[in-house]
Amino acid sequence: MSHPMIYADHAATTAVTDTALNAMLPHFTAAYGNPSSLYRFAQEGKTALEQARAQLASCLNARPEEIYFTSGGTEADNWALRGVAELMALKGKSTGHIITTAIEHHAVLHTAQYLEKKGYEVTYLPVDRDGLVDPAAVEQAIRPDTILISVMAANNEIGTIQPIQEIGAIARANKILFHTDAVQAVGHIPVDVEEWQVDLLSLSGHKFGGPKGIGALYMKKPLRLPPLIQGGGQEKGRRSGTENVPGAVGMAAALQEAAEGMEAENVRLAALRDKLIDGLSVLPYARLTGHPTRRLPGTASFVFEGVEGEALLLHLDAKGICASSGSACSSASLDPSHVLLSIGLPHAIAHGSLRLSLGAKNPEEEVDYILEQVPAVVSYLREMSPVWDKEAGKPTWEL
Repeated sequence: MSHPMIYADHAATTAVTDTALNAMLPHFTAAYGNPSSLYRFAQEGKTALEQARAQLASCLNARPEEIYFTSGGTEADNWALRGVAELMALKGKSTGHIITTAIEHHAVLHTAQYLEKKGYEVTYLPVDRDGLVDPAAVEQAIRPDTILISVMAANNEIGTIQPIQEIGAIARANKILFHTDAVQAVGHIPVDVEEWQVDLLSLSGHKFGGPKGIGALYMKKPLRLPPLIQGGGQEKGRRSGTENVPGAVGMAAALQEAAEGMEAENVRLAALRDKLIDGLSVLPYARLTGHPTRRLPGTASFVFEGVEGEALLLHLDAKGICASSGSACSSASLDPSHVLLSIGLPHAIAHGSLRLSLGAKNPEEEVDYILEQVPAVVSYLREMSPVWDKEAGKPTWEL
């Protein structure tokens, strides 16, 4: 029996909006000139690129010249961390100390680990059971040789929104560069680089209705990081490679549309998210992960004891529901998510995670359908589970 396809994985990626697509189309077929060429036809692309830069900047309360286009959030994160390290090396500090958190995206964590191999020291701050970083812990971790603080704005797995403004104030008071991976935040919550006091901010177009393969790094003037990519000197010599004009135009159009409709859409999404949270919290041995209120408007994330995350996803897929799990089995690792372990969940429980992330195309009926199907699938999987005591209705392990 076929089921309707319900897409509840917007934190992974989003559909390109009609507004973004229509803005992009001319740059594939009519105005396709290389923006680095001098003739008039190519200059249409250059003009569109600069308009996109200005549009993006205005949504972040930045200046257009502080926006550098990248291939996505991962490149922007790499550039922020490696760029600061290289900049400090050019100033005679060949090693230094970096502060980040235990729940960052792998684009930040793996870059921090890469820098550790180069001789840098990294402090990975813990988070509380809701996934929040304590600004006081950030301040306590600062050393005389600290060169960078990098804290994500909102977590991609559990949806917790961090106290970025407070951390930004601490970084600024201590004259330390501050980067935030805002890939999950931009387009979903208000982002103001001046209010947040960030020096560097990463974002990615496909998280808010733009296309894949385009992102940006905000770099506060007068900061000038050395380039990550060498070549023809595009993006004012900071990021070489022929500019992705359709991508930049689509991303800017999508962000402007998201920003304009954000207030009303967030009220709608938060109501649906809370309906999901209330409906799934009543299941036995189910628990919400992430902060109960300081969370992204569309993200509800859970762990279900005695259930394996991948099995849960496959059974939901058979019911027409697209969701995701923090369990990393699909990436050739048997370890559960580092985020779930960091908020204090034991291995056995962290394996049974489910993230439902809602977006513009999810009406309330779809939430009702999810609330019918998830409990049924959880119950079925527990019946099959070797670690579930059928009589007592609880796990056989002791917590």
